Amino acid sequence: MAEKKKTTIVLFSGEYDKAMAAYIIANGAAAYDHEVTIFHTFWGLNALRKDQHVPVKKNFLEKVFGKMMPRGADKMGLSKMNFAGMGPKMIKQVMKKHNAMTLPQLIEMAQELDVKLTACTMTMDLLGLQKEELLDGIEYAGVAAYIGDAENGSIDLFI
Repeated sequence: MAEKKKTTIVLFSGEYDKAMAAYIIANGAAAYDHEVTIFHTFWGLNALRKDQHVPVKKNFLEKVFGKMMPRGADKMGLSKMNFAGMGPKMIKQVMKKHNAMTLPQLIEMAQELDVKLTACTMTMDLLGLQKEELLDGIEYAGVAAYIGDAENGSIDLFI
């Protein structure tokens, strides 16, 4: 029996369009029967944040980071033409017109397709994010786990 192909994606960007690209590729690879991992680090962790405020104990700097970062995938800005928040509204309107899936829908689909969504624990510590603030059903690991997933991979992307 042939070994299952692996696709690993490092999602470093916290921008809506780049995160969408990562999830579109991940879902496509999963549909082609790849074992897929998305390793969310630094600003890419924002795609995994829950939309609502979760009361957790934080120090001052962690509270500041939490307020500065978008809460949830749908609040992320665009990499180009953000226009003080108008760009995401415009692109979402165009996506709706063309029946394209939103980033939150793509994330949900990835979970349904058993894409392994991993949050980088070192970055969580640096930014003051806690497990309670992130989506349910994800994994938590460091770079060694990512290397373990990627070392025998067929496709490895950094977005």
